[in-house]
Order: sequence, then structure tokens, then C-alpha cells
Amino acid sequence: MEAQQENEKTSPAAMPERPAQSANSDASATATAAATSAVPDEREQQQQPPPPPSQAQPQEQSQEQSQEQPQEQPQEQPQEQPQEQPQPPQEEQQQPQPQPQPQSQPSTIPQQPGQDSMLPLPGHHHQHHMDPNGMGMGLAMGQLDSNGFMMPNQGMDFSALPHGANGMAFPDPSLMMMAGQQMGIPPLPPQPTNGTSNGITADEIALYDRQIRLWGMKAQQKIQSANVLLINMKALASEIAKNLILAGIGSLTIVDAEAVTEADLGAGFSISQAQLGLNRAQAAAENLRKLNPRVSVYADPDSIMSKGASYFAAFDIVIATDINPMTLAFINTATRLYNRQFYAAASHGLYGYIFSDLIEHDFVLQRDKSNVDTKVGEETRTRSVVDVKVKQEGDKKIEVVTKRELYSTWDLAAETSLLPVDYRSSKRRLKAVTPALSCFRALWRFQSDNNRNPGPNRADLESFTKNATANHQMLSLPNETLNSEFLRSFLQNIGSEIAPVTAILGGQLAQDVINVLGASQPPIQNMVIFDGNRMQADMYPLHPEPTGGVRLGRAQLDIGGNMGGMGDMGAMAIPNADFSALPQFPDPAI
Repeated sequence: MEAQQENEKTSPAAMPERPAQSANSDASATATAAATSAVPDEREQQQQPPPPPSQAQPQEQSQEQSQEQPQEQPQEQPQEQPQEQPQPPQEEQQQPQPQPQPQSQPSTIPQQPGQDSMLPLPGHHHQHHMDPNGMGMGLAMGQLDSNGFMMPNQGMDFSALPHGANGMAFPDPSLMMMAGQQMGIPPLPPQPTNGTSNGITADEIALYDRQIRLWGMKAQQKIQSANVLLINMKALASEIAKNLILAGIGSLTIVDAEAVTEADLGAGFSISQAQLGLNRAQAAAENLRKLNPRVSVYADPDSIMSKGASYFAAFDIVIATDINPMTLAFINTATRLYNRQFYAAASHGLYGYIFSDLIEHDFVLQRDKSNVDTKVGEETRTRSVVDVKVKQEGDKKIEVVTKRELYSTWDLAAETSLLPVDYRSSKRRLKAVTPALSCFRALWRFQSDNNRNPGPNRADLESFTKNATANHQMLSLPNETLNSEFLRSFLQNIGSEIAPVTAILGGQLAQDVINVLGASQPPIQNMVIFDGNRMQADMYPLHPEPTGGVRLGRAQLDIGGNMGGMGDMGAMAIPNADFSALPQFPDPAI
């Protein structure tokens, strides 16, 4: 009885009539279904047309054939002429039959993912090549652009490509690695771009969407075309590099000749314990590349002092961190000769500083036009309005103001420059100035004279305290703000690194670099002193007095020969000061 019921269920009379197919047609359809799905659905099995009575086979044999057929099917299957269909009986022809759906037989069976991760596009021959990293690269996907990214050929049909969870035909852009980026092998130095841009792709717009909304597409293009040089890779430099790489700059070159030590494992996150003994620039570059594969990160294991002045011409911005002031003066002179923007920064425990020499920097502000017209001319000694335009946007009038900031060199700002007149004319503002400014000037002098930090001995502490007090008086700051307690705290922090402080300074410097590249926000002018006791990072414009005949900006290049580079810096003398009110020296034991 059970066999009889089974035959009634599968008999042709119990199901709708469909045109009979040949054995070759059944095998081809079975192979195609097996290639697309390893386990077919039960509904699909029930909807398959039954075989003709003359060619009926046992059910077990049909299942074995459907499982074994994809393995025996050849890669290239020539199209065969369909055989003549057997004529059904006369009474079956009189019954209405559903129209069969046309099925296109591909000339090749789709290749299973697993043997080759690249899928050929329709109408293109799949060629498998190797990129410079030794990784497979399907040239049917397109060609490499100048930045090393795979770009699709024109006229390609992307409908056959698998779509991921993000709805895009390509993988997640954050997982793409630049072709030609080799881990552990120092690449060639980057070529200068000086503001050129290849545009922004759709993937990059999606990746940098939030920051593009903040500073605009034009600024993002300038950021992506910038080549930045970062000198000396310690904790502060790690924070700067992280923020610039995540912002999407064009390239970052790290120069550092020192090896990784256990001291580098404290506040710095870009170096791991497994890299002890390796070059610090190469070790950091290997980890920083993972933050944003779209940014080219290069490592230079040579000393910066082995470079000629022309080396800095290949970069748009030069950043030097935790370096002797003598070396800073040399680098700043070279960047001035080649009209390159320069930053210097260092952190010492709870204290730190940022210095910038942008020579002459223009930035554009857009705002609603007020009733008072903005006039072209000088606003302060360092800032002036060079152009004013008005444009109409709907019912509003937008004022486009171009301003220019003038800067001084490291030598002048670090040694002899005074606070602006508006500070010196206000006792309240002078009292609010952190004494860390005087201490940093004393530290820079000590480092220039001795090529080291002050040690825990009476001679070093006496020399440092005298210089700090002299600078405090030269800046017209009140004596009560520089006391022995603050001197002790500053000396105890020299040479140490604290992660939160490096994160604050690194983030502020990187943000200013982005503002300078985008040219849509006011930059730092020109010294920032961070005081961890107050948790403040105040900006102090330090420039030479106009009475001395020293001009600001690009005009200082005329006296570049007299600035002395690094040689004359040690010969600069601190003006005479009264040392009778010196505070007691800190305990030499510290």
C-alpha cells in the first residue's frame, strides 16, 4: 500500500504537465543547481519536473548523480544542440501546459570561492597576477591608480560582483591595503606634491564623512595631498602620528635613528615589547600602518643631522619632537630656506610646549556680513586682513575674509622675545601667565649649553634656577608666581612622559596641522605652554620687539645668515637681571 501511494504521488497524472526534457538537459540543470547551492531546498526539489516515463530512474540514483555531477563536470562545457524531444501521447498534448522559463546556459561554470578569492567579471578573462607584496591580484577588476588603489575599468558590469553587508561591491575600504606597501622594508622617500590632489573617491567620502562635514571637501583634499615629516618617535610623536593618520593625510615619514628601549614602552602605544632592540622609526611605522591603510607611512632609520637642508623640501610640514634646541634651530633654518612650515614640541611629565613657525600663513574665514565693513589692513602686529569679498547665498550675504599670520624663528621665540604689549600693560594678565614659560626657557638654555637635561646635583640646579629667574624677570612676570615649589615640581618632571599629557599635546598639535592644511581656521601663534598643575594650555605670541629692526614673516629670511643657525644660539646672552630675590634652591636629592 505504501509503495502504491508513493507511485500515485509521483505519477505524471497527479502533477501539472511540463515539457519533457532529454537526459543531457537534466544533467546540465542538475549540475548548475549543485554548483550554486550545495544543499538544495526541499521546495526546489518538489518543484523540479518529473522525468519522462521512458527515462525514469530510481530516486536514490538521481540524488547520487546530483551530488557527484559537479565534481565530474569539466571547467569548460561546450554548448550542445538540444536533442529532439519525444512526442508525448495525443491526449497529453490536448491538456494546457505551462510555458517553460528560458534558462541561459553559461559557457563556463562559476568557480567556487576557495580556490581563488578573485571573481572574474562578466565578459573579461580572469588573469591572476602577483602584486609587489606577493599577494594575488585580479587584473580583471581594473587597474592600479597612482595612489596604489584598484580602480575599475570603464564599462564594467558590477552586477555580478558579490555585495557585502555594507551594500558595496567591494570589501570594506578600511580592510584594503595599499598595493606596493611592504611591511618591514623601508620604501623610497615620498615625492613632493606641494598641494596637488587626485580627488576623493566615493569610498573615501564615506570613510571621512564626519570630518568632511566639519571642514569641507576642499580642506579634505588638501589634507590627503600633504606629505608630513615627523622627527624622533617617542610618546608625543605617537599621538601626533595617530591623529594625522586617522585624518587621512597623504603620507607620513618618520625619522629616528634610536633603537627601542624599555623606556619607550611606558606612555607610547605605537611600540610593543616584542620590538625591543629594533629601530624605533621602523617599529612604530609597522604598527601605525594598521590605523589607516590609505596613508603611506615611511620609516627612515638615519639621524636627522645626517640630512642636508634640501631633504626638507620634499615635505609640506615638518614636525620635530623631544629634540635638543640646537637641532631645532638647524631644522627651522632649513625649513625657512625651502619655505616649509615647521612645528616643534616636547613633553616633560606634567608640562609641555608647542612651537610653530608657519612663516606667512593665509587662512579664509566665512561669516555673515555685519553692518560694519571689514577693512583691509593690520589687525595686530602678527595678523592682517589681506582680502575681503562678499557673496550672496539666498537671502544672506556672506563675507569671505582672507587673513595672514606672520611668524618668527625658533631662535628668536625661545630666547629673546618678550610677551606682547597687551600682556605687559596688564598686571592681571601677567599674573595669569604660567611660570612654566620661564622654566622652559631655562631648560632650553641648559640643553643648548650642555647637550643634556639638568641632573640631580647642586651645580645643575643652581644654573637652571638662575636662568629661570632671569627669564621670569625679562618677561616682566611677578616674582611670586615662580616659587621654589614650582621649580621643584618642574625639575622633577623633566625627561618623563605621562600618557594623558602627551595625548593632549599631540591632539592639539595635530589639530593645528589639519587647520593649517585646510586653511579655514586661525592657527597657533606661536607658542603654547601646557601646565598640568592648572590643566591649561595657553598660547603666547613671542616675537622680537619692532624697535630692534627685526621684521616678522618671510622678511626674516633676509637676516637668515645672521640668525646663526645652531652656532650662535649658545652665544646669546640673557640680559642682566637682579638675582638677589632668588628663591632657595631645590633639594639636590631630586
